[in-house]
Amino acid sequence: MASRAEPIDVDGRRNWRDVARDAADLALLGILLTLAAAPLFTAAAAAGTASAAVHDWTRTGSWPSARATARRFARSVLPGVPVSLLAFTALGLLAADLVALAAGRVPGGPPALAVTGLVAAALAGYAGLVVVEAGCNGGGRWRVAARSSARACLDAPAHWLALTGVTAVAGLLAVLVTPVAVPILAGYTVAALHAVAARRPAPADVGSREPAAVRPELP
Repeated sequence: MASRAEPIDVDGRRNWRDVARDAADLALLGILLTLAAAPLFTAAAAAGTASAAVHDWTRTGSWPSARATARRFARSVLPGVPVSLLAFTALGLLAADLVALAAGRVPGGPPALAVTGLVAAALAGYAGLVVVEAGCNGGGRWRVAARSSARACLDAPAHWLALTGVTAVAGLLAVLVTPVAVPILAGYTVAALHAVAARRPAPADVGSREPAAVRPELP
């Protein structure tokens, strides 16, 4: 993957070659993420490692080396196994609940279906922020990422809503696009989550009257 640290244009603006290069890098990231997550129990490690790579890219303008990425992934596999199991269990239960409500096999009807859908979307937004936070701390400290994400969602509900929107759009696109393009979409989704999370006020500044500090934005 190419570096983005060099000057982009004479007038400081990015040209189409840089945009195309970034798009290709994120597509490759999504493909590698999908391949690494294929055994399922490595899904959390793959997501955390991809998020850490995007975090480095947004901070330095360069992607981490293949060796550093492989070390991150190997270090994150075991801590990520319970996270992967928890994520897939929650996903399966929510999906089964939505299918049962939609088919009318359980009471509640459309109101219960709508509430369950909203809960699922909110949990997806929270999970997206957890992935971002895991990337910010190296890709493997999921308990720390879960706690900081919970606090951030409660402190800044608008950003939680924005992250929920990102995951909802990504889920809709995953259904609409051809299955071959879904791995590519994964890389773009991780980058979009980082872009939205970067605009969240710093925890120490939430609720203060002074202007809040923000994380560095995507280059």
